[in-house]
Amino acid sequence: MSKVPSFLDADLKGKVVLMRVDHNVVKKGKIKDPMRIESTIPTILHVFKKGGLPILMTHVGRPYDKKTGEISISDDESVRPIVDYLEEKLQLKGLIPDCTASGAEGITDLSPIASAVQQLKAGRVDFVYLPNTRWFKGEESKNEASDLLAQGLAANADLFINDAFGSWQPHASTFNITKFLPSYAGLLMQKEIDNLSKVFDPKRPLVSVVAGSKFDTKMGPLSSLIKISDKLVLGGVLYNAYLAVKYNLSIKGLEQGDLDLAAQFLKDLEPYQDRIVELPWIIESDSFENAENFRAHRVADLAPGTQLNYVLDIDPRSFEDENVKQVFSSAATIFVNAVMGYTTLFREGTKAFNLLLDASTQALKLIGGGDTIQDFRELLPGVFANAKNDPRYYFFTGGGAILDSIVQGSPYGMKPVQALIKE
Repeated sequence: MSKVPSFLDADLKGKVVLMRVDHNVVKKGKIKDPMRIESTIPTILHVFKKGGLPILMTHVGRPYDKKTGEISISDDESVRPIVDYLEEKLQLKGLIPDCTASGAEGITDLSPIASAVQQLKAGRVDFVYLPNTRWFKGEESKNEASDLLAQGLAANADLFINDAFGSWQPHASTFNITKFLPSYAGLLMQKEIDNLSKVFDPKRPLVSVVAGSKFDTKMGPLSSLIKISDKLVLGGVLYNAYLAVKYNLSIKGLEQGDLDLAAQFLKDLEPYQDRIVELPWIIESDSFENAENFRAHRVADLAPGTQLNYVLDIDPRSFEDENVKQVFSSAATIFVNAVMGYTTLFREGTKAFNLLLDASTQALKLIGGGDTIQDFRELLPGVFANAKNDPRYYFFTGGGAILDSIVQGSPYGMKPVQALIKE
């Protein structure tokens, strides 16, 4: 039984519904992948079905400079392509309020929103879509300005729905807003929480696969995952740093900070050493710029003190190794937030891993992270298309959100989710 209140239990008839979504899919003015938009459409349609009048809002990009506090507004980070997509997909008419920025402060005048809501109530438009939330003064400031913005937004609505699981940071539009309106979870939010619960209370064995380009962003999740997983597989820079410290290897491109964190992780790992699955083959490249000169190494053959150039992938033979195959074929649940290598140059390791994952037909596969899903889709489009319709797969819309929840130790750990829970 979920702890978060569902909007399905609320009376929406004739009410203005402020709905936070994670439609952060626009790059340079174009939609890169509509998956996050598509994932929220069931909630949007249910709002219509229940007689609600929706105001949608999302962030796009990072227009807020945390050092200067200035907000830069650009068409490259406009919600216009999202509105165009929804209008075409749903055959509905949307309206973006004509909010004007007050220089580097961002948008401070919310009165155009009230005008847009009047159009919505009069039936002249089907939905309102606010400008990029990060264009508004107070969205990310985490002080009284955030409350002021949230209060101003709330003045235009009757209730709030959070369907933005991927937007895990406590900003005005995800967190502060719940102080001023009755607040509910959307269908996607509920679905993401329910599936994340299967990582914390899994069918066992649970195999977790984590990779990344920096150790600092994954240290917390790794320390949590090793405690709850039956097996843990590393890839990317995480695995490189792990190998460098454990086997006294010198690997070009590794930063000292990553090595220090890997050393700490190895200490934390001592009670759980039997849970780490070491991938036996790696790819060394002479260059980070091209893939002209590279070679495979068996980790067991590398003597202490060996100096390697850039290690940019896991050799596909790792996923043909009987021990590795046994780990995956016996898993009941597999959690993945991982791209195995530097896929700009080397794709075969990630491709081979995803094929092994797909062959693990007995397991529930829970997959999160923008790069993880994007590379799966691009490298194996046919397999990915089938996986999207396979009940043994679940693709999360949030990457950072999942990792934050894992660090918190609960699918309800994120502050925007906690804000929905009524004690």
